Parts: sequence; C-alpha cells; structure tokens
Amino acid sequence: MTKSFHKPQSAALAFMVAGAVWFVVGAVYGMFSAIHLVAPEFLPHVAPLVFGRERPVHVNTMLYGFTGTMLVGVGLYYLPALLKTRLWSEPLAWIAFAFWNLTVLSGPLGFAFGYTQGREYNEYVWLADVSLVIAVACLIVNTALTIVNRREPQLYVSIWYFMATFLWTASNYPLGNVMWHPATGAMPGLIDSLFLWFWGHNLPGLLITPLATGAAYFVIPRVTRTPLNSHTLSLLGFWFLIALYSHIGGHHVLQSPIPNWLKTVSVVDSVSMVLPVSIVVINLWLTARGFGGRVWNDPPARLVMGGVVWYIITCIQGPLQSLPFLQRVTHFNNWTIGHAHIAMLGFGGYIALGAMWHVLPLVSRRPVYSNKLINLQFGLITFGLTGFFVVLTMAGLVQGSAWHNGETVLRVLPQLSPFMVMRAALGIFILTGSLVGLANLYLTLRPARAEEPLLRGEEAA
Repeated sequence: MTKSFHKPQSAALAFMVAGAVWFVVGAVYGMFSAIHLVAPEFLPHVAPLVFGRERPVHVNTMLYGFTGTMLVGVGLYYLPALLKTRLWSEPLAWIAFAFWNLTVLSGPLGFAFGYTQGREYNEYVWLADVSLVIAVACLIVNTALTIVNRREPQLYVSIWYFMATFLWTASNYPLGNVMWHPATGAMPGLIDSLFLWFWGHNLPGLLITPLATGAAYFVIPRVTRTPLNSHTLSLLGFWFLIALYSHIGGHHVLQSPIPNWLKTVSVVDSVSMVLPVSIVVINLWLTARGFGGRVWNDPPARLVMGGVVWYIITCIQGPLQSLPFLQRVTHFNNWTIGHAHIAMLGFGGYIALGAMWHVLPLVSRRPVYSNKLINLQFGLITFGLTGFFVVLTMAGLVQGSAWHNGETVLRVLPQLSPFMVMRAALGIFILTGSLVGLANLYLTLRPARAEEPLLRGEEAA
C-alpha cells in the first residue's frame, strides 16, 4: 500500500476531487443531450453520442458521480472530525473509492456502447451494481467502526445521516436493481415498475438527501459559529424521512394498474414529506437566525444555504405533482424534468459544492485559491439552473395542457422548439460553472510555491 493510502483524510479528498471531475463529465454529456433536443441530426453517425445513450450517462454521472461522490468525500471528513477520532481505515476508504468510481465510470464506458439494463435510474449493468454494493459495504464497515472507536460520546445528527445513507442504500439498491436476476436486472411485466421506482425514488431520497442534509447540518453551524438550534428536532426530521420516503416511488406509475392501496400510500406519504423537509429547513434557518451576514459573506455557506432554498422549492412542487389530478397535466413531460434538475443539481448539487469548498481547506490545509471563482461558479449555476427550471416548467405545461385537451404528440413538438433552444443555451452556464469549479480546485491543490504558506493544523481544524 503506498503512503498516500495511509495519509489521514486522503480518501475524503479523493472523493471530492473525483466529484468535481464527474461534474464536468456529466455536464458535457448534458450539453450534448440538450443540443440533440434542438438538432437531432447533430453528429448522427457517432453511435456513443446518440440521445438514447448520452442521456443515461448524463443522469447517472451527475447523480452518482458528481453529487453522490462529492458528498461522500465531505462525510468522510466530518465523520472523524465530529467523533474526535481518526477514520478507522484509510485504505478501506480507498477501496470504497475505487469500487464506487468504477461503477460511475461504467456509465460513460458502458451506456455509450449499448451496455445498459435500460431502466430509469437503474441503468448500471450487474457487474457495476456489484461494484457499488461492495463500495457501500466498505463504507458501512468503516463508518461503523469509526463510531465504535470514537472519543466523542454524543452522535451529532450528521453522523446519523451519514451512517444511515449506506445502510439504506445497501438494503434498497439490490432490491430496486433486481440484482438476483443478473441477466436482465428486471422483473417480468408490470411488477418491474414497482421495483424500478422503489430505487428510482429512493436514490434521491435515501442516498442523496441524507448525505446532503448531513453536510448542511455540519456546515451551517460552523459558519455561523452557533450551536445547532435543536438536536431533538434534527433527529425528528431523520426518523420522519425514513418513515415516509421509502414508500413514495409508486407516484411515478399512478396511471398504471398497480394496486389502489399502493397508489394511496404513495400519494399520502409524498404529501407528508412536507414534514421532514420543513423540520430540516426550519432547524437550519433558526440556527442561522441573526447571523445571516456570516452565511451570505461566506461563499461555501451561501451555496449550502442556496441548496436549502432549492430543497424548499423541490419539496413544495414534489408533493403537489404526486397528486393524481395534477399529474394529468404534469406527467411524462418536461415539467418533471425541470423538477428533477432542481432536486438533484439545486438541492443536492449546491450543498455538495458548498460543503466541498468549506471542507477542502480543512482536508488539504491549503486556502481555497479564489473565493471569487466560487462566487462565479455560484452565479453561473444559479442563472443556468433557474432558467432551466422556468423553461422546462413552461415547456411541460405546454405539453401537458395540449395532451390533456386531446392534442397529438406530433403536433405539440414544434411548439417546444424555442424552449429547447433556451435549455441548450442555459446549459452552457452550468457547464461553464463546472469547469470554473474544477479549475479552482486544481489551483488550490497544485504543488505549493514557496510564497504560498500552508494552513497550520490549528487553522485547518
């Protein structure tokens, strides 16, 4: 094992750097997807870049590669920091890093050449599924033994969320991906939609959400230099999340002949998600109450709080669009795509970026190269994502209203052209934001010159 594998917090840094790289890769594929929605004839003979292949690369790389990977890196820092100990095994964290990123890499290398299970959010082939489960198992062992060997008696809520993320993923991922059927990764017939959306919705809800929430609970109190408003309230939000979220995937298939009791449970629990979301938001806002200037003047914290704002918008829109009467207009169109973007890039992505920029100097013991570049990244992504949300919502309402009134899909398509052009143009801002972030990260971590002092241990703590 090389020396770097044993260096404290090296795996945390590796996860965060990989997340920044995957952000660029995912954004590039997203840009190609947006171009093909405007000009389907663009590069028609390049098979790996046809829309049906590049879109799943974009989606999975942004979810698992960018947001998930970066938030795992942040968690691997705050886990031992909050427990006043060292990570139980740095080499084991590196093994998790290798298997996790092999799974993400299988997207661009596999989907682009037709190797996919062809199920929304469940596209990874069986070997990639196994690789991810191995990574999650390594993270469970490492996290659990770090907790066992802690010197801090109290388990802060971020630790609850971080540990639970991998326990939930280890139990949910194999079910949703039907791993006991390696050849297809699917069940026969209608029943497969239930397995598919079991993980399809638990991916954002029980993987990305707890990682992002744990990171926000770590960053905001540190920046405001105040205790968390309520530890009890934070745990109440934790238990509400697991009690309600695991059942709501069925609201994606309300129009199919699944059991009515399951439809009812899915809708009721979807609407009830207002409870854990409100608890998280209120708790964080009350923590920052009176210290908003500290949050606003700290670029990483501003990103994190921006993610909290997107969380509010997402979880107002999400429960509403789970209602059957509203789905008559919003289902199967660009409304849902706009919702997905603000959930994963807005909520998860903003918090991942903000927490990464907050933790980076603590891990690397180097000051961030440029806070102005963090502000630039924030501005670029905010402009692009806000535009995405507005444009895709409008396009979805055009589609849904026309279909609801009996119009054919073919006749509606020309009306979407201006929205798709705007979507592609706005994608340039998000892609540029990912490149700005990667450049800032590189300039922060590049070999230090003599005139660039490293942060002392007490400054990095």
